[in-house]
Amino acid sequence: MPEPADDAVPRLRVVTRELPPMDDVLAYTTPYDPLFWSRRGESLAAFGDLLTLRYVGAQPGDATISERWRAIAAAAEVDDPVQLPGTGLVALGSFVFDPRSERENVLRVPGMIVGRHGGRAWVTRLAFDDTPDEPEPELPPRSPFGPHWSATLGPGRQTAEKYQDAVRQAIEAIGAREVAKVVLARDIVGTVPAGSDLRRLVRSLLEGYPDCWVFAVDGLIGASPETLVTVSGGTVTARVLAGTVARGGDADADVAASIALSRSQKDQDEHRFAVQSVLKALGPHTSSLAAEDQPFTLKLPNVWHLATDVEGVLSEDASSLDLLSVLHPTAAVAGTPTTTAMEVIRRLEPFDRGRYAGAVGWTSASGDGEWAIALRCAQVDRAAPSSPTAPITAYAGAGIVADSVPESELLETRVKFRPIVEALA
Repeated sequence: MPEPADDAVPRLRVVTRELPPMDDVLAYTTPYDPLFWSRRGESLAAFGDLLTLRYVGAQPGDATISERWRAIAAAAEVDDPVQLPGTGLVALGSFVFDPRSERENVLRVPGMIVGRHGGRAWVTRLAFDDTPDEPEPELPPRSPFGPHWSATLGPGRQTAEKYQDAVRQAIEAIGAREVAKVVLARDIVGTVPAGSDLRRLVRSLLEGYPDCWVFAVDGLIGASPETLVTVSGGTVTARVLAGTVARGGDADADVAASIALSRSQKDQDEHRFAVQSVLKALGPHTSSLAAEDQPFTLKLPNVWHLATDVEGVLSEDASSLDLLSVLHPTAAVAGTPTTTAMEVIRRLEPFDRGRYAGAVGWTSASGDGEWAIALRCAQVDRAAPSSPTAPITAYAGAGIVADSVPESELLETRVKFRPIVEALA
C-alpha cells in the first residue's frame, strides 16, 4: 500500500512566462536523470525535484495519488498568462504495470520546465510559497551533451526458448477458456557506462520516432506509439493499438504486409478485445463516446499496427490522472478478461515488469494531461557506488490469442525491441 501521506498540503508558487520560439528543448533537462516528454516537436523538458510522490503498490490514479494531486493543485498559486498545454503547474509521472510490483510509482513536480507547443515556447519556475521572491523566470543555461556511448545487451530471464514455451502455455490457457487473450512480454538485460548522458538515448528516439511519445521519467526511457488517454478541456481521447506486423523490405512487400495485417483474423480479434476494453472502461465516465467501426493501419518506421481512435466528452469532473485507474491495464498490454490475464502473466513471466506497459505522461493543475502506455522502452537503474556500469532492462511483448504461433510471436517481440535496441547501439 502507499506510504501514509503527510496531512499538510505543500503550497507551491508557479510562474510561467513566454519565450521566443525555439526548435529544441532537450538540452534543458539533466544528463543523468532526464525528465522529458515529446511528440511531433511539442515537448516538456524539466529539471530539479521540487516535490516527488512515490508509492509502492498503488494503482495509477487511485484516490491516494489523484486526491493528493488535486489538493496540491488547489493550494498552489499559479501565474500563467501563456495558457498552453503543459504550462503552469505540471507533474510528470510513471506508474507500474502490476499493482503487485515492487517498483515505485512516481509523480514528480520539477523545479523548472522549458516547453514548446504550437510553435510557441515558455519557461515555468516552480517553488514552495515560503521561498524568497525571485526575479521573473528566464531561460536557464543549456547543459552540453556528453560523449556518445553504447549499451551491452544480452538475453534476460525470459529467453527466446522460454518465451516460446510461455506462449504455448498461454495458448493452452486460452483453449481451456481461462482467458480469451493474454499479452506476454520478454526481457533483455545489460549495462550502460556509469555517468552516461542519457539524453543521447532520448535524442536517438526523437530522431527515429518523431510520431511516438518520447519520454524519460525516473530512468524509464522510450518511444511509445500508443496513447493511453489525453484529456483537454473536457474532451478525452485515446488511441488503441493491437495487431502488429513488421514493415516490408521494399515498397511492394510493405504494401503486402499492411494488407495482410488488415485482413488477418487473428490480429483483428486481438484488436477488437483491446478496443472493447477501452470503451468499457471509459463508458461510465463520458456523456458521449465514439470509436471507428474498423481499425486503420498505422505506419511506424519498423512496424504496421492496427489502430483505432476513441473520443468522448467527460461526464464528470474527472482528471486525466483519475482515468488511469479505470483504463489501465488495457487488453492491449494485459489481455481479456483483464483480471484473469494478469494472473496468467504473473504465472508465465519470470520477472517484474516494473513500469514497462504502465502509464507514463504528465498532468496539470486543471487535470488535463497526456498519458501513453510505456512501450518500446528500457529502464536504466542507478549504478552501484564505484561500479563502472549501470544496469538496464528492455522489454517487448505480443498479444497471444487462440491461433497464435509461438515462433511468430517471438518474431513480433524482436521487431518491437528494434527501436530501443538500435537506439542503445
